Amino acid sequence: MMIDNLAGLAERRLDNGLLGQWYILAKSSQLADKPLGVRALGRDLVLWRGEDNMVRCLDDRCPHRGAPLSRGQMAGNHVACQYHGVQVDGDGVIARVPALANCALEGRKAVQAYMVEEHEDGVFVYFPSAEQPVAPPLALPVELHDPEFATFLCTATWDTNYRYVLDNLVDPMHGIYLHADTFTLSEGLTEDLVSVQKTPGGFVILRRGQQGLNFDKAEIDYENGLIYGRVEIPYPPAGGPGGMMRVLAMVTPIDLTRCQIFFWRCRRLSGLTRDTWRFMYRAAFEQRHWDVLEQDREMLAAMPNDARDHELLYQHDLGVGNLRRALGRKALSQVAAEMPLAAHAAE
Repeated sequence: MMIDNLAGLAERRLDNGLLGQWYILAKSSQLADKPLGVRALGRDLVLWRGEDNMVRCLDDRCPHRGAPLSRGQMAGNHVACQYHGVQVDGDGVIARVPALANCALEGRKAVQAYMVEEHEDGVFVYFPSAEQPVAPPLALPVELHDPEFATFLCTATWDTNYRYVLDNLVDPMHGIYLHADTFTLSEGLTEDLVSVQKTPGGFVILRRGQQGLNFDKAEIDYENGLIYGRVEIPYPPAGGPGGMMRVLAMVTPIDLTRCQIFFWRCRRLSGLTRDTWRFMYRAAFEQRHWDVLEQDREMLAAMPNDARDHELLYQHDLGVGNLRRALGRKALSQVAAEMPLAAHAAE
C-alpha cells in the first residue's frame, strides 16, 4: 500500500512539476515599471525589479489580507500592495505598514521568497524541495554563457501539460512527418531507427540513418538542477551565415493543462556575420520558425490530458521512455523524502 501511495504521489508531482529545480519564469524585458504576476507549478508568484536592478520573486500574496502583490507597485527594492500599501521585501519580510506607525507586523517574515538569477534575457527561479531546500548553483547550458553565441529568446503559452512538450523534444522522428512542409525540415528518410547515447547530464537521442539533414538528434539535460533540451536545425545557404541553427528549449509548468515554453535561437557567430544573421532572422526567418512551433503546439494541444494512459510505444520512443523513467525516479525520491516531514508535522 505504501509503495502504491508513493507511486501515485510521484506521478502527481511529475504532472505539477518537479521541485528542487530551477525554472525560467519570464523574459527580462517583461519586467519594466511594475510587478509581474506569473503562475508556475500551480503557484501564483510575483516578480519585480528593484531600484538596484535586482529581480525578486515571492508568492503573490500580501501577508495583510491576501491581495495579489502583482497588482501593486515597486517601492525602492520592495513591492507595495495596492490594497493598503503594505511593503514586503525580497526575502518575504514585511518592511513597512504605512497606514499604522510602529505596526507590530513590521520585520516579520510572512511570504515565501524564491532565489532568482537572470541570464541572457531569462529570469530563472529556484523551487526548493525537502531534499534540496537551498538552491544549488544554476548550471546554465553553454549557449547562455559563451559570448560567441548570438541568441534570441522567445516564449509562448501552450495548452498542454509540460510533460508532453518534453516528450516532443526527445522525439526526432516527428520532424519529417509533422514538419514536412516547412522551410528546413522537409527532407530525409521517413523510415529509420533511433539510438540513445548517455551524457553526463542526460542523453542524446539520434537517428541512425541520417545526420545533418533534418531534426536528426536531440539532447536532453535533467541531472543538474535545470531541465532543458537542445536540437540543431539544418540551415540552407539562403538562411544566412553560420551553418546549423541550434535551438535551446525549456518548458515551465503553469498548471496541469498549461505550460510556458522558452526557447533560444542560437548560432555561433561573431563580427559582421553575427550582425547579418541577427538582421536576417528578425526580418525574414522568425515567422517561419514560429510556424514550425505552431505545428507542435496544435498537435500537443489536441491530445487529451490522459494520452499517456492509452499509448502503444515502439522503437522510435526510446528517448521518451528514458526521459520518463529518469524524471519518475526524481519524483519518487522527492515524495519519499517529504513523507517523514509530513508525519512529524502531524504529531
